[in-house]
Order: sequence, then structure tokens, then C-alpha cells
Amino acid sequence: MRLLLLGATGVVGREVLAQALADARVETLVAPTRRPLAVTHPKLTAPLVRFDDLPADADWWRADAVICTLGTTIKKAGSRENFRRVDHDYALAVARLARAHGTPAFAIVSARGANPRSALFYFKVKGETEADLATLGFASLTLARPGLIGGEREDMRRREQIGAAVLKLLGPLLPKSLRINPSPRIAKALLDAAIEGRAGTRVIDSAEMS
Repeated sequence: MRLLLLGATGVVGREVLAQALADARVETLVAPTRRPLAVTHPKLTAPLVRFDDLPADADWWRADAVICTLGTTIKKAGSRENFRRVDHDYALAVARLARAHGTPAFAIVSARGANPRSALFYFKVKGETEADLATLGFASLTLARPGLIGGEREDMRRREQIGAAVLKLLGPLLPKSLRINPSPRIAKALLDAAIEGRAGTRVIDSAEMS
């Protein structure tokens, strides 16, 4: 199949990239990024793009499925407006272009607690993104809702590292829904869902990825 991956440089996106390149079911992988990827592979194409000005006529929008792992934090983005631009606006721009070119399946990393009516800004934006994606007419839409994502981040602070280590230690004692979701498991869930392309909207909750 021909797969389109957005967010290939992030903690989950890197895992999707590695797994997709190793997966015999994926014949071609297109991963548009803002900066060059360090990875090269015969079936990988990685065009450089600006997400504020995506190339609407690029032929690589026409794929069998899209996996979107674009995302940031309010702290890293610098403001709520910038956070929403990445997690909502960029994701919707990608989805609209892929759908306009006939791509039938879309899978995205959302968040446990995503709700457009949430009083918490982060979960409200995630919920609005999910709701807006549902209006675009994809034959298959997968919403992966992890809790705390486990994986190496360049900007991970010491306090976050300690918290993640404690949760990992307590993992066997916690309900599955409260355990860390390792990034390789999130990536596998997204990849399998995108390739399978099950009709309708599917939610993969954190317990399924723990």
C-alpha cells in the first residue's frame, strides 16, 4: 500500500516511520517534514514542506491511508494559539488535502479525555480536532487516544523523566487505562488500523495500547 505519514520526527511518528519501513505491507511511504529526515530507505520519500503553506497539488496526497502524529505542547508552542495551530489546524489541513485527492483512510494520535466540550483547553482542542475530522467523509477514521506517551523526547524535563519512571515502575499495579502507553505500541496500533482501513470511525483507547 501507499502510506502518507505526517509528524515523522516526533516521538510516535519516529516509531511509525521505523515500523512502516520494516512492514512488507507498505510498498511506498511518503513522509513530508519541515526539516530533513536522518533516515533514508528505498521506499521512503520525504519532501520538505511548510505546514502554513502546504502544496495542494502534490501527487503524494493521493494515498491508501494517512497517519497523522503531528502534535506539540502549549509550553513548547509558546501559546494556546500556536498549540491549536499545530494540533488542530495543521491536522485538518492535511486531512482535507488527502481527502480531496481521494485518500480513503485517516488515523491520528489524539488523547485520552479528548472532548470538544472539555473545560481543559488541551482536551477541548483534541476533541474539536476529532469532531472536525469526522465531517470530512473518510471511509475509515481511527482516533488513537493514549494517556501518557512513553518514549524519548529531546525536550523532556528531569521532573517528567522521574514521573515517567515512577509510572513505569507502578505499571503492573495500575489499571490498563492509567498505564504509560509506549510509543511503539501506539505506532503499531495506528499502522495496523491504517492498513486495515476498517469502515467507519474507530476509537483505540489507552488500555489497548498499554
